[in-house]
Amino acid sequence: MQTTGQLTGRQSGSVQIITTQCVIAGSGPGGLMLGLLLARAGVDVIVLEKHPDFLRDFRGDTVHPATLDIIDKLGLLDELLKVPHTQAPKLHAEIGGQNVTIADFSRLPVKCRFIAFMPQWDFLNFLAREANKLPNFRLVMSAKVTGLIENNGRIEGLMAETPAGITEIKAQLVVGADGRNSLVRAKAGLESTSFGAPSDVLWIRLSHQPEDPPYTMGHGGPRQGFVMVDRGEYWQCGYVVRKGSFAQVKEKGLEAFRQAVAEVSPLSPDRVEEITSWDEVHLLSIRIDRLNRWWRSGLLCIGDAAHAMSPIGGFGVNLAIQDAVAAANILAVPLRKGTLNDRHLMQVEKRRVFPTKAIQKIQLMMQSSSKKRRNSDVKRSGPPAFVKGIARWPILAHLAGRLVGMGVRREKLRSSLFKTR
Repeated sequence: MQTTGQLTGRQSGSVQIITTQCVIAGSGPGGLMLGLLLARAGVDVIVLEKHPDFLRDFRGDTVHPATLDIIDKLGLLDELLKVPHTQAPKLHAEIGGQNVTIADFSRLPVKCRFIAFMPQWDFLNFLAREANKLPNFRLVMSAKVTGLIENNGRIEGLMAETPAGITEIKAQLVVGADGRNSLVRAKAGLESTSFGAPSDVLWIRLSHQPEDPPYTMGHGGPRQGFVMVDRGEYWQCGYVVRKGSFAQVKEKGLEAFRQAVAEVSPLSPDRVEEITSWDEVHLLSIRIDRLNRWWRSGLLCIGDAAHAMSPIGGFGVNLAIQDAVAAANILAVPLRKGTLNDRHLMQVEKRRVFPTKAIQKIQLMMQSSSKKRRNSDVKRSGPPAFVKGIARWPILAHLAGRLVGMGVRREKLRSSLFKTR
């Protein structure tokens, strides 16, 4: 599959100069979805990705019902579901040796009442393939953003190192969709507020064996600080640790770490022997923050670049997609007509800031019990309080399914705007 577009423009010395209507830094779920939608609405779009491919492990791989609904409205659902994936109509946790449903998607008002567990690189390759069919869309891999172009306080484009050389891309709008360590938001001087996070996650791979627990559609939910995602041939497992404690975990030695994992994993104890070195343990530093303002004149941030999320609930990918849909709904026409102004960017933030605040608040509440445990002299065990509550009142599993599957504010496509042109 071809995922790299060619940048062509006029030369000014050793710098290539290109003009487009919108340039997006970052080809994660939010960036690619926004690029696809704008291109289908007739906007000229360039998406830049600093890596040569999408093959990076331990990234969010949950495609939520709300996102599947967007794909369906675009007429692409049948093709997406041909991509290898696992469907989870429910999410589970193990409490006292019993498998308990903590999120049930069966009553959602959408066609796909399940989460699709799909490696993110496959999902991104799918979006890129569909977008590349459009003549006004270009995805450029190995393109590293180095700075912004500013004129009288307005952002008018960006500079990048691309396979074609140093490139200046002028555009009505620059979108930062380049993740929680966004260079775009840093270069734009946008300030954020951090809300902290009491935990980190250590990601590992363990083999998938026939005798493994038969979780619904192969997914095991949180079990005393341990999460499992079925990747077919292996389990992607996350072991939750206290914030900043990875060095201490390593000091205790690999055998102690294997034993700790075995104590909370539902897999057979000998499975942890597959962890043979610390090179196989990957740290995800959890951070929750949000930009105080998501935009400047000529620039907008979405997804993790605007609001870093905890992996709890898998909300990050869905929020980024919803940001992209809201941005496309509001910005497509003014971009196409050349009438984009600050009011449009303000509307995007206003539309998306409430659901972002709500989800982050929920994540912080879900993590508060873990913080209390750390500060307590009494060592407690067992699942978080919210999981116990859902186990006690099963109807809450449907409410949790609604929250996880659809989010706080579901964005709907203006379908007439995004028909293939």
